[in-house]
Amino acid sequence: MTGQTRFNSWQAVHDEVLRRIREREWKPGDSIPNEDDLAREFGCARSTVNRALRALADAGLLDRRRRAGTRVALHPVGKATLDIPVIRREIEARSQRYGYALQSRQDAVPPGPVRAVLNLGPDARAQHVLALHLADGRPQAIEDRWINLATVPQAADADFAKVSANEWLVDNATYTHGDITFSAQSATAAEAALLGVDAGAALFVIDRTTWHHDDAVTTARLAYAPGYRIQTRI
Repeated sequence: MTGQTRFNSWQAVHDEVLRRIREREWKPGDSIPNEDDLAREFGCARSTVNRALRALADAGLLDRRRRAGTRVALHPVGKATLDIPVIRREIEARSQRYGYALQSRQDAVPPGPVRAVLNLGPDARAQHVLALHLADGRPQAIEDRWINLATVPQAADADFAKVSANEWLVDNATYTHGDITFSAQSATAAEAALLGVDAGAALFVIDRTTWHHDDAVTTARLAYAPGYRIQTRI
């Protein structure tokens, strides 16, 4: 199957290597093919493979050593990993038609709490993206996100009118760890208008900040319409 499939992003390579580790096609302690061989198999650039393997090594699933190659870590299940869900894929996995609407985008000085999370100075600017995700034409989730341009400068040129910042970051930015909070909150008037619910309705909210080592990548507030189901892997 993989010999006939092209993997066009480091995240796709990451997911396939992760699948092989989890399903024990590559067992703990096994050497895995070198980057050149994997690039030929997956039909992608070696740099794409390198980025995927680095992310898995950062997560503790691979042991990479110069001149010794790359092996599956002896205890790869010892470190739990949290996959960042792509909302489009979640919706399409339920056989629903995905829709996306960018509400606003601007470079701006974030409010104080966001600056503190992103570790930005008082005059530093970040990319603020507000978007709505839909399923079968019905609003499903509000994505309110700040992106640290010092960590991900290429985000300044990304076309967030065509692809969500959620999906673009999963495919283009490397992260090593994150902070995540789950809560139930009452919809503000603005959120209620976007989601088509009553003001004060109970929403499931995820606040998530991802990091690449000591540098904050992005912080986002995801507010989901009542009844939305989330499935993730650990």
